Amino acid sequence: MTSNQVVIIGAGHNGLVCAAYLARAGKTVTVLEASGQVGGAAITREFAPGFKVSAAAHLLYLLDADVRRELSLDAAGLSFSQQDIRTTALAADGNHLQIAGDALQGANIGEADRLAMREYRRLMNRFAAVINRLNKRLPPRIGTRDRKDWIELGKLALNVRLLGKDDMREFLRIAAINIYDVLQENFENPLLKGALSMDGVLGSNLGPRSNNSVFCALHRFSGLQGLSMPRGGMGAVSEALAGAARQHGASIRTSAPVSRILMEGDHVAGVELSGGEQIAAGTVISSADPKTTFLGLLGARNLEAGFARKVQNIRMRGNVAKLHLALNKAPEFKGLNQDQLDNRLLIAPDMEYVEHAFNHSKYGEYSAAPVAEITIPSLRDNSLAPPGKHVLSALVQYAPYQLTSGWSENKAAFTDLVIETIAVYAPGIRSQILHTELLTPADIESEFRITGGHWHHGEMALDQFLMLRPVPHAAQYATPVNGLYLCGAGSHPGGGVMGSAGRNAAHAVLGRKDTEDQHP
Repeated sequence: MTSNQVVIIGAGHNGLVCAAYLARAGKTVTVLEASGQVGGAAITREFAPGFKVSAAAHLLYLLDADVRRELSLDAAGLSFSQQDIRTTALAADGNHLQIAGDALQGANIGEADRLAMREYRRLMNRFAAVINRLNKRLPPRIGTRDRKDWIELGKLALNVRLLGKDDMREFLRIAAINIYDVLQENFENPLLKGALSMDGVLGSNLGPRSNNSVFCALHRFSGLQGLSMPRGGMGAVSEALAGAARQHGASIRTSAPVSRILMEGDHVAGVELSGGEQIAAGTVISSADPKTTFLGLLGARNLEAGFARKVQNIRMRGNVAKLHLALNKAPEFKGLNQDQLDNRLLIAPDMEYVEHAFNHSKYGEYSAAPVAEITIPSLRDNSLAPPGKHVLSALVQYAPYQLTSGWSENKAAFTDLVIETIAVYAPGIRSQILHTELLTPADIESEFRITGGHWHHGEMALDQFLMLRPVPHAAQYATPVNGLYLCGAGSHPGGGVMGSAGRNAAHAVLGRKDTEDQHP
């Protein structure tokens, strides 16, 4: 009998969350992971002898509070080296801006900007709370008369209406527009505007003037929590999730790449591994990206042509590189003392700088003056580097997946450019470097098996959101293929180390249409 057998493709964080909930509900669950460790892109790995780093995502701010509580992740070993991390917007002259919630210090910040920041964060937090509630629900289908879908649409409208007349109007006005205009309306200080614009473009193919950048910022805030670093790196989150899944009876196999999804008639029958082993299952759930799942593992021949075309058209070309530096000592940034080095450090001097950096990517070029989000996690976590030495981790934009002149010929030059950009703020850093690693989107695609190297498994935009993510007719985790489900970041609510997609998918498999406040 295979009706109770569930195979989950991929032990990324969403796959592990889905496995834990289904195993707890009594399903026989097997998770198959292609690489040698669990976590997908949320892993900690050694990139130089003795130096470890969060390989892709390096800050935690979206983890679903329900997932953390319901799966007892703290008891499973999740702890933090740092929480409520502050942000420092770096200035070339050392007069940096310190941002702690809605409090501002430095950079000759004026009282008008201080007051505006309080109102801005109040509004963004209220709007993000609306998104947060949507994250925990199965999105309603479009073009349906199903009563449950109409109820979900009604809940969405009610959540917006409960913002109150003034805040509701502002939400409807700004949600789909560009963050440049919103910040220009509210603030004066260029360094502040540059830093806040990063929330709307980080990890995306957007510049501050691009529509949907406000929505991307709201998605980023929707975890309703501050920035944190797990002790042991992002891999510690995945290890805690794997522990929870195993505790509830799920089996996890690493170094077990799936080559194809098996079919019997119009229903899935299991999977086949690259070595030829076949595993029978009545339900197959993929945490891989939609293109890999439908066009690679399943094959377009098993799909209706129009559906396959929509999957092919999903926008998911990465535009972010990841830089790792092994350093012989803690770096020295102009104007920062050692107690401030553990902040999130941003290179985004103003919005025009960020927009100009984005412009290059439109033409298949990397940024001549890139923007960056920098962390030095070893300052608070000595498990990541040898005594006295440190690791620096940076997300760097913009680095298009399809570089016109090719990454093989230009990777070294871009790496040198990024280091030179950091050296403007930390002049001695080049002499401190013991080892360098740069992951381009092409490298991210290869290492983490993500089509296009886009770690959100698709652009976060209103036309790829909610009932449209990844495409209509696959927005409620079930797909047009009987027994096949999605649970990865390509599904609602999208990217980030969140776990909501895995939780929602498990509830969809178990027949729960509204996942909010339900516990198996």
